[in-house]
Amino acid sequence: MKQMITISKSDYDAVIFDLDGVVTRTAEVHSSAWKRLFDEYLEKRAGGGNWKPFDDRDYRRYVDGKPRYDGVRSFLESRGINLRYGDPEDGPEKETVCGLGNRKNRYFNDLLEQNGVEVYEPAVHLIRELRSSGFKTAVVSSSKNCAAVLEAAGIPDLFDDRVDGVYAQEAGLQGKPSPDIFLAAADRLDVEPERAVVLEDAVSGVKAGRAGGFGLVVGVDRTGHGDDLRENGADVVLTDLSAVTVKAAGSPAADAVPSALEHFDNIAAGFNGRKVAVFLDYDGTLTPIVDDPGNAVLTDSMREVLVDLADRMPVAVISGRDRPDVQRLVGISTIYYAGSHGFDIAGPDGMEAGPEQGKDFLPVLDEAEGELKERLDAVSGAWVERKKYSIAVHYRKVAEPDVENVKQAVEETAALHRELRQSGGKKIFELQPEMDWHKGRALLWLLRELELDRPDVIPLYIGDDVTDEDAFRSLKRRGLGVVVMDTPRDTEAQYRLKNPDETEWFLKKLISHEKGARS
Repeated sequence: MKQMITISKSDYDAVIFDLDGVVTRTAEVHSSAWKRLFDEYLEKRAGGGNWKPFDDRDYRRYVDGKPRYDGVRSFLESRGINLRYGDPEDGPEKETVCGLGNRKNRYFNDLLEQNGVEVYEPAVHLIRELRSSGFKTAVVSSSKNCAAVLEAAGIPDLFDDRVDGVYAQEAGLQGKPSPDIFLAAADRLDVEPERAVVLEDAVSGVKAGRAGGFGLVVGVDRTGHGDDLRENGADVVLTDLSAVTVKAAGSPAADAVPSALEHFDNIAAGFNGRKVAVFLDYDGTLTPIVDDPGNAVLTDSMREVLVDLADRMPVAVISGRDRPDVQRLVGISTIYYAGSHGFDIAGPDGMEAGPEQGKDFLPVLDEAEGELKERLDAVSGAWVERKKYSIAVHYRKVAEPDVENVKQAVEETAALHRELRQSGGKKIFELQPEMDWHKGRALLWLLRELELDRPDVIPLYIGDDVTDEDAFRSLKRRGLGVVVMDTPRDTEAQYRLKNPDETEWFLKKLISHEKGARS
């Protein structure tokens, strides 16, 4: 099962993000600039003799997360080369540590100008969620280009404060693995380190977070080096920041979420004469979870309830299943369907829509699907299910000792295809396009598309999985979330139901209330 973590306001006051590789994809730009610098230098120094090129392992071990000149010196020393340090004002043609560092900076800025800056959308989504939940946020970077990168990425106002290479030099701070820049960020945010979370993708940064005594150090594994991050002090390692749940101050404890059936009168009173729009997950919400997803069939009574409900109010099913699959299983022409976590949307009168950029990911999904099938062919019980806009790897029937093999295959495939992000659900691992789109986004999109984004409409979402938490968060201040769970867990939903049978009873109550409101 994919690891999920919760950052709760009761435990922490601030979250500090490394920039390159955590929020922006500039780690790849830095790596390319370093490789160009060192390969050129090593080849020239060898004078036609043999030399070993700079590679990803060198990048992670000697330069990632460190101030530029420290990175130059660290790598060159690993090759037995000791250069004069020089002066920060040295021109990029000078054969000094500073000269080479300045040449690397020129290469970096050339690449930045040519290619721009991409962000990790789940990271940006997480930062915004943290800020809206009352957390302070800061960004740290050893680079002196931090401000330019934030500006190029269009996120200069995303953080409360910034500690970068420029500030570090002016303040005389040591570079990672010293904790100086993280401690400076905590100080500028006016929080104690033990009340702050650090997110880092570099080993040197994880060491810095641990040395600084921060309350939680999260390793972000973008390149398949999670073991290195753990060994050097990460409390937890994630491959995808959509695995982070934010719990604001005053969020209800999991076992204190009230029953939607027992409190239905209070719920109905909250409608206050407004129109209700109902959004539903499928598996675990309308049908029980079963070993074979093909056997998750609606009961006749549940289908009758949905037909009756759709006659009275807008109804949509938002599922991780492929849209044609869930549309076939439900089989009701008067409701809307959003498959693949909302990437593929259809509805009455031939409506078909979804985020256009999702289509750009189809080739890489094809490639990853083939790799996963080949890797897992020998694992008994593992099933790779290709959906149009995602790949689900089911391990419900996999023997417990082999689950780790399935997990490793998915993580390694995700590391090879950075256009995809890893997520999970009940007994599945999933690869989805790396973009800020999920069930919550799909729900809000449908509200706008159906002209239901109005004060006189209250949206209601019922779901059972961790992927439904995005929808609950999206409705936090404007609608109602109901989680289906028989075992308590942290949730952003305001009410709970125990199982699909209770979902059916709740929907029947909703229909009866609607009938009474109209009479």
